[in-house]
Amino acid sequence: MNRLLPTAHVIGLTLMLFSLAYLMPIVSAIWYSDGTEWEFLVSMTITLASGYAIWVVTRRFQRELKPRDGFLLVVLLWTVIAAFATLPLMAEIGGLSFTEAYFETTSGLTTTGATVLHGLDFLPPSINLWRHELNWLGGMGIIVLAVAILPLLGVGGRQLYKAETPGPMKDTQLTPRITETAKNLWLIYFGITLACIGALKWAGMSWFDAICHAFAAMSLGGFSTHDASIGYFHSPRIEVVLIIFMLIAGINFATHFTVWREKSVKPYRIDSEAKTFLLLVLTSCVVLAFYLEDKGVYHSYLTALRNVSFNLVSIATDCGFSSVNYNKWPIFVPLWMLFLSCISVSSGSTGGGIKMIRTILLFKQGWRELLSLIHPRAVVPIKVGGHIIPNKVVFSVQGFIFLYFYSVVTLTFILVISGMDFLSAFSAVIACINNAGPGLNEVGPATNYAALSAFQTWVCSFAMLLGRLELFTLLIVFTPAFWRK
Repeated sequence: MNRLLPTAHVIGLTLMLFSLAYLMPIVSAIWYSDGTEWEFLVSMTITLASGYAIWVVTRRFQRELKPRDGFLLVVLLWTVIAAFATLPLMAEIGGLSFTEAYFETTSGLTTTGATVLHGLDFLPPSINLWRHELNWLGGMGIIVLAVAILPLLGVGGRQLYKAETPGPMKDTQLTPRITETAKNLWLIYFGITLACIGALKWAGMSWFDAICHAFAAMSLGGFSTHDASIGYFHSPRIEVVLIIFMLIAGINFATHFTVWREKSVKPYRIDSEAKTFLLLVLTSCVVLAFYLEDKGVYHSYLTALRNVSFNLVSIATDCGFSSVNYNKWPIFVPLWMLFLSCISVSSGSTGGGIKMIRTILLFKQGWRELLSLIHPRAVVPIKVGGHIIPNKVVFSVQGFIFLYFYSVVTLTFILVISGMDFLSAFSAVIACINNAGPGLNEVGPATNYAALSAFQTWVCSFAMLLGRLELFTLLIVFTPAFWRK
């Protein structure tokens, strides 16, 4: 309790702040006269009152949070806020269970983009806006989590770049670090989102669709206002705009901030993560377009390139938009797309998965092991971006990747035992733990997760949280040692 109560005090304050998020759908409900303003007002009141009650009850336990408190704080923030965010969905959508609503809001806040809802085209605009706002808020939370909180706790892949971010790293004080980082990153995130909204409106979307899809693109959340996702628009111009902004969102936002501050693109050129990410994804688009043309899926290379580029970038960046049913393509292509979703995006971006920095480190470590077999006495340091990486960090990355694949295997077997076919189960786990959205077969881009049982839905919800919180952050709170003094 000595750890839970001070953390709960912060949770109460956060819930009060989160209640302000209901203002946007309330304004939307009034503007479109869709009749949902009452549901959002009640939800806002419940969230605000609950947060205030928690804050008041735990006020005497307020103290400076330490790193171990940070793990619990991060886990509770994502799980508790997702629970309160279900209120307007359950009030407005008839027959929606708490399990389904929690899956939807968890998917939104973790920017997974998987959905259990049908008839998105006919939902009240305010409900669709609420789903996309959760995407957008979750995206910003992820950036702060990856760039400020996880490195401070020692489990983020970016901690080897501590010197690149402004301000001192304090092991015993979280707030100043988060405040300073969040202020800078909010400006960049908000500014690029406005640019995305303008670009999508120019490309042919309505203002409402432009706002919603910009929220989903910048957060790499993948929610859409239409069941057919981006395929609804049949617009190459919209697809190109979204490709550009999804790639931007897949790059570390600290790098974007450095570019803005220095008024130079040099930080992009020296960011090894960004360069490897873009090279891998764009090369895959070019090669797989040739592959689909050769297999006769498309008779024109340009058509193949258009469809492959959009859907591959969407999945590789863990966004989750779709323009065609790629589940019907030769199995190699969607499996490669899911593989890219595991490794591609940069740390400090809004994407999920292992992250490119860990992929690079693991590859370099494998190469170093090969060299050590040939030259046993050679000292071969691992370098990334000119930095020599300590062995402690390398071992930490190896442990993370082992735990990642162990989690994928375990959760896949759990879904298979529960009755899902292997490809559906495997792709669902990969898509959820990478926060990528659609999988294959039963959970492919032409369907959604609505057919899952309640148990399977909770497994996928857990996988989304597990992946978004970088595995260690969530799993550590289940260890007895965490709760000992």
